[in-house]
Amino acid sequence: MKIFPVVMAGGSGTRFWPLSRKSWPKQFLALAGSRPLLAETVARLAPLARPEDTLVVLGPAHEKAARKLLPELPRRNVIVEPCARNTAPCVGLAALHVRRRDPEGVLLMLPADHHVARPARLRAALASAARLAAAGRIATIGVRPSRPETGYGYLEVGAPLAAAGRRGDGAFEVKRFVEKPDLATAERYLAGGGYLWNSGIFAFRADVILEEIARRMPELAKLLDGIGAALGTRREAAAVARLFPRAPSISIDYGVMERSDRIAVVPADFGWSDVGSFAALPEVRAGDRSGNVTEGEALVLGRNNVVLARGGRTVAVVGADDLVVVDAGDAVLVCPRSKAQDVRQAVEELKRRGREDLI
Repeated sequence: MKIFPVVMAGGSGTRFWPLSRKSWPKQFLALAGSRPLLAETVARLAPLARPEDTLVVLGPAHEKAARKLLPELPRRNVIVEPCARNTAPCVGLAALHVRRRDPEGVLLMLPADHHVARPARLRAALASAARLAAAGRIATIGVRPSRPETGYGYLEVGAPLAAAGRRGDGAFEVKRFVEKPDLATAERYLAGGGYLWNSGIFAFRADVILEEIARRMPELAKLLDGIGAALGTRREAAAVARLFPRAPSISIDYGVMERSDRIAVVPADFGWSDVGSFAALPEVRAGDRSGNVTEGEALVLGRNNVVLARGGRTVAVVGADDLVVVDAGDAVLVCPRSKAQDVRQAVEELKRRGREDLI
């Protein structure tokens, strides 16, 4: 079994404006530590996988930055999508590249912008998922929920697998994928114990996922066949540029996973966070005694605030609680922590006003 991690780094991360911009999205930001999220994602894979077997998929605007950030990756391991088409086409394109190297190679599909507090536990879960994938399953990592979270999708856990590979894999059938629930439903999921958070991390063989795409998404499969026939030839760049933009924009969850009968889940607890907004930073950063998370020259006299002073000047917050304040130098964000998911609305309004220089 040969493992090929594939890091999906094509997101825009508009909920982290004004730090994130089109040219420097969320995955390039150091939000949970001293290194950007993308670099942390690749670094935590060792020793499970080698850099020469690790692929990154992203858009053309971010190729140069990714190569500079990840010098250990061979040049051919940075796969450039000509345009954004969600995760199903991304997975299909990556599977074509892995299939050329090893038709039964196991892909580990990983988002580039998540935080993991206990990497060794993640690697153990990935190894279990990879063994399931090598046997023909499509495996996902399910995170044991710690709270009634309404911002995540869930997996309903089914029966234990009779032959889950090596002892300790502890995999289960997946009854169904569940959309983001309301609070009452999330509380019921937590109390019942039969649900896991959907981490968006998957493992499958290259040949298996391409077969599943052909079964569930024949339109995409046809386009991938055209690209696959040109890989490794002088026609490759032209084929990708011509065919990939015609792919349907759909997630691999909707397109394949929710309709597949090969899905298994490996439950795990590795300190996972999708770092979905500024409000999530207290999950991944230590705060002060009043619950404030700060960076830079920040003076905070209040409770449970997130204050990031990256603009080279002092930012003071006095007598206020539960705020997000971010100084990026050329723009400042102020909002309640409860509204941090709505920051993308500011980006949309700036776009409407023609302020491309700020987005």
